[in-house]
Amino acid sequence: MDFSLMKMTTGDLDTVLNLFKSAAEKIAKKNIDHWQYWHNPPVEKINWVKEGLLNDEFFFIKNTKEKILGMVRILNEDIQYWGVTNEKAKYIHSLVVSEEYEGLGIGSEILQNIENKARNANCKYLRLDCDSKNPKLCAYYSKQGFVKVGEQVLPLSTYNLYQKELGD
Repeated sequence: MDFSLMKMTTGDLDTVLNLFKSAAEKIAKKNIDHWQYWHNPPVEKINWVKEGLLNDEFFFIKNTKEKILGMVRILNEDIQYWGVTNEKAKYIHSLVVSEEYEGLGIGSEILQNIENKARNANCKYLRLDCDSKNPKLCAYYSKQGFVKVGEQVLPLSTYNLYQKELGD
């Protein structure tokens, strides 16, 4: 499927929060306790989104007809989850594909797109985290070539840390 990543603005806050809420509803239907705080997000999560929007880190995933298929956040550093690191990496957060487009391989294509951009930017790693309460999603990232390299315990959950070495 053809898609593009379109940078969001601070005016897109409500759309981002609605995409998170929809994703939480989709996940709840699968009886997985992941992201349920997005139904009524705590202030620190709303501030996390605002910070990402201010830093130009959130992107809509749009098809050729400009329809929003989902979103993703791409960071150059992720101190909260990964701490301070010396290796150049890109960090993926909040990869959301709308329910109507689930199962079409869009997530894999987005990950590949970000990987290619990270490789072109001479990054050594592509990194992401996944809530440990979502084993299906953890398995998905492993299937995409990511290797679990640690865990991070934060107030809302424990997160598995995954990375993919990009090489030459």
